[in-house]
Amino acid sequence: MSKKHTTISDYHIHSRFSIDSKNEPRELIEEAISKGLKTICITDHNDKDYPLQHGYPDPVFDVDEYYHTLSALREEYQGRFELRIGVEIGLQPHLVEYFNAFTGAYPLDYILGSVHVVNGMDPYSREIFINRTDEEVYAEAFVVTLNNIQSDTDFDVLGHLDYVTRYGIYQDRDYSYAKFADYIDSILHQLITDGRGIELNTAGFKHGLPYAHPHSDILKRYRELGGEIITVGSDAHRPGQVAYEFDKAKEILLACGFAYYTEFKDRKPYFCNIT
Repeated sequence: MSKKHTTISDYHIHSRFSIDSKNEPRELIEEAISKGLKTICITDHNDKDYPLQHGYPDPVFDVDEYYHTLSALREEYQGRFELRIGVEIGLQPHLVEYFNAFTGAYPLDYILGSVHVVNGMDPYSREIFINRTDEEVYAEAFVVTLNNIQSDTDFDVLGHLDYVTRYGIYQDRDYSYAKFADYIDSILHQLITDGRGIELNTAGFKHGLPYAHPHSDILKRYRELGGEIITVGSDAHRPGQVAYEFDKAKEILLACGFAYYTEFKDRKPYFCNIT
């Protein structure tokens, strides 16, 4: 694995190829340049078999158009900015074969595996919390996450590990690493064993949480267990959100024992000193 010095790169960004974003990829690149970034990875959604009751069509983009569009931009900006091409796949155990065929069809730089659907419901809609406590739903989400990462789905990094807490009735009130340590440690052990990483996702701050995803106690635990691979993403859905709260991300990484973050190119991790 290589080492290099660079500004923190944003590895979780959505363009118009995601159903919940309208940004042209060029706008995202120009925003990143204006903020001093040297590299971003666009990671549009492929959430096949997303629950229809949530009101979205199947969030699967045209991969041919996507790859062609981003490849042309990568070539255009070559020498002054590096665009990397990724995807955020919505992990579900029955989609292993589908996603492995999808991600193997193109030479992507990075595959972010995220759990948006918990037993048929996205916590975003909050239906899953009806007549249930936050603690019950959080535990269920962690069990589903473990089941997903124990499947044979091909991905590099687990996205926003405690995503479910964004949408809890009381969000972080009944949530801590200590309360769910058994579940979370199982997830972290599995990722480390499989050579996969986790993401520091700053969107938690946008959703009113006092932490990024995952909670810093989880990041510390991941490091204690020997975890090394950690990307940083804003989860931007519009240009102004690119590199959102990355100054805080830098402080969090350092406080949790990381002297570096990770980028991916051609599905290979590169450790980058925090500057």
